[in-house]
Amino acid sequence: MVVFVVLHWENKSTRVEVMDERIKNIKTPDGCEKFSKNAIRLGQPELAIEAQRRAIELRAEGHSVQTDAEKEALKAIYAYEEILTEKNGRRTRANRTWQMITRHGIIEAVNRVVARKDDAIGYILLKKKGMEDLSFEAVVLRYPQIFSEEAVSHAEERISKHD
Repeated sequence: MVVFVVLHWENKSTRVEVMDERIKNIKTPDGCEKFSKNAIRLGQPELAIEAQRRAIELRAEGHSVQTDAEKEALKAIYAYEEILTEKNGRRTRANRTWQMITRHGIIEAVNRVVARKDDAIGYILLKKKGMEDLSFEAVVLRYPQIFSEEAVSHAEERISKHD
């Protein structure tokens, strides 16, 4: 069972998950994917999503980062890749985003993606899946002091427009 608690402060909210023990004990993304497929087959989509979230977390933990904002940005990329993989029926990487990170670093890559006026597809797809808390926009709003004013403004606009 997945339990979500929504906390509100200063017009912002965050979701705190209480993870199923079986999922919490999975140690690899592949194990999470197998669990997720079985959960879907058994008619338990909420457990499937929870297993996908665990896979995202495990993938992000495989990187050495300096800040929580960087770690959450990595989770956002992996969440987007999960959505692309599901949509395409095969493992799909966010290649252009990874290239941008290689060239500019994680924080600047997020600034650039979120500051685009017309690019809300990642946020929209994650919102449809109930994973909008794993979007770049959500990361930017949780750490506004780290990101550009333009990125913060676009994140606020995008979220209010699509809520």
